[in-house]
Amino acid sequence: MGQGLLAIGLTTLDMVARPIDALPVGEGTRLVDGIAVAPAGTAAGAAMVAARLGVKTRLAGGIGADFMGRVVRMGLEEQGIDTSLLAVLDGYPTSATVLTIDSHGRRPNFHALGAGLFAPTDEAVIAAAGDCRFLHYAAIGGPGADGGPGLAVVQAAKAGGATVTCDLISPQPSALAELERLLPHVDYFMPSVSEAFALSKTDSLEAAASFFLGLGAAAVLIKNGGAGSYVALGSERNALPAYDITPLDTTSCGDSYCAGFIAALDRGLAPLEAARFATAVAALVAQGLATLGRLESYEGVLEAMTTMTLKDAA
Repeated sequence: MGQGLLAIGLTTLDMVARPIDALPVGEGTRLVDGIAVAPAGTAAGAAMVAARLGVKTRLAGGIGADFMGRVVRMGLEEQGIDTSLLAVLDGYPTSATVLTIDSHGRRPNFHALGAGLFAPTDEAVIAAAGDCRFLHYAAIGGPGADGGPGLAVVQAAKAGGATVTCDLISPQPSALAELERLLPHVDYFMPSVSEAFALSKTDSLEAAASFFLGLGAAAVLIKNGGAGSYVALGSERNALPAYDITPLDTTSCGDSYCAGFIAALDRGLAPLEAARFATAVAALVAQGLATLGRLESYEGVLEAMTTMTLKDAA
């Protein structure tokens, strides 16, 4: 078994401002409380959070040969992330999102497609997958990875003894076929509730989890936003509540849940306790702006778990 985390999938630059409840008329100006810029995406966002939590982290993703791409690389490297597998794709801009967070924490956004969709799956990435402790495969929905190329990455990780977690960029039409290929090699599948329901064609957390277990996943954790998460560890089922917080920005909560889960497993926590830890990580991220929110450290999460109140315990 290797060391550290390799995250592969969507890499973007997020530009977040709040509160924005209405756009100014014409060329008017409106003051806001805060603006933040950070690398984000199913892979880069998870990598940022995992690194902040002390996990040795490497990212395989795509950026453009532009200023935004250089900002993404700088932001990742400031967190200590290994960017040697971050591909620069000529002819593509860096993927970027402008998020206008309203007073309720909702996040209407404007996204420009770009290089971030094209996470590399080449021989260097396959070799890195075979030498990591955790592979977070968050590239389903990426045009360069779907259809089989990503399978070699996942198989290399499993052959090397890694724990494989899996998330989606989006439930594209190709996603179900890709899940049928990948889930037999996945230890923890972690979709959002909307993705889980869309792909399973159910409206029940239990039924959705059973559907993905039936496709071969060893365990399923469904991220359910402000309601918490649903954790299916084989036949063991648990609905974990969220923390009772006032969210400022929920942009990276799903990615932070995945990263928090991995970081807790890396520290030796059992899967259910790791999911509880991941819930706290997402709560801290939601209370600040952009990818890291109010997240400071692994120890800071443990401390917050002693002071924050769970919704069902209020």
